[in-house]
Amino acid sequence: MKKTVSFACLLACTFIWGTTFIAQDTGMDNIGPFTFNSVRFFVGFLAISPFVFLFERKKINIQIRTKTNEFIKLIIPVGVFLFLGTVFQQVSLLYTDVANSAFFTIFYVPMVPIIVYFLFSERLHWSIWPSVVACIIGGYLLSDVSDVNIRFGDGLVLIGALFWALHIIYIGKIIDRFDLPFFIAMLQNIVVAGFSFFLVIMFEEIDFSKIRLETVEILYAGILSGGAAFALQLFGQKNISAAPAAIVMSLEGVFAAISAWIILNQLLGLNNIIGCTLILGGVLLSQIAPIYEKNRL
Repeated sequence: MKKTVSFACLLACTFIWGTTFIAQDTGMDNIGPFTFNSVRFFVGFLAISPFVFLFERKKINIQIRTKTNEFIKLIIPVGVFLFLGTVFQQVSLLYTDVANSAFFTIFYVPMVPIIVYFLFSERLHWSIWPSVVACIIGGYLLSDVSDVNIRFGDGLVLIGALFWALHIIYIGKIIDRFDLPFFIAMLQNIVVAGFSFFLVIMFEEIDFSKIRLETVEILYAGILSGGAAFALQLFGQKNISAAPAAIVMSLEGVFAAISAWIILNQLLGLNNIIGCTLILGGVLLSQIAPIYEKNRL
């Protein structure tokens, strides 16, 4: 039952992320990527803070008091990896299109099992590897990538994908030791907002009149993606390890395509449908195969 709830949380998280790409792209029509990131994650911090005080205020002292150093050693990389992942992804949208960004971002899916297997010596179920292959091929077909040459922006997305992979891995580690999903989500939001604001001071100008023009995109990306989705990710990874969680998150592209079809009337071609099917197949294989084998024993 717990794993089912976690799976539902990951699905909800991935659905929100899948509908956020357009907001991230159009949100830079009048402001720079660092300004967008800083304000977006500060909004996410504000959105998640009330839930910390309502549900986790007492638990924070109990869980962290005797493990303060361990918590700090985990929350710092969680915040830094999220910051680097979002910054590279956000800046990349200035140099590549949404389709390419969505496709190359999905490369965090193979990076997660490779990192946990070779660097952390974690045992992985055999179903992870064919699921990864299915998700990558499906992501390619789904994204309609027209230019197979890697452009500067695509390279930035790939670098960002590495940090997304590391973020997923460390989220799994911190939520396994500290049952404080809202508190962790709040802290990583303020870390990203703070580092991004530092880049705003260095490279961009603060113009509140232009920021107001992007209110809808900032609120959507901040409250839903920065606040709700990252909290849901933590709830999801409580009972699902990093590698299969990354495969579930590859549904981000599927949800993006379906929402574009429903909201923007963008037709899904045959390649898109095959891509969606492959990703869904990969997700189902990674989740069902281990359960089937366990029940058969």
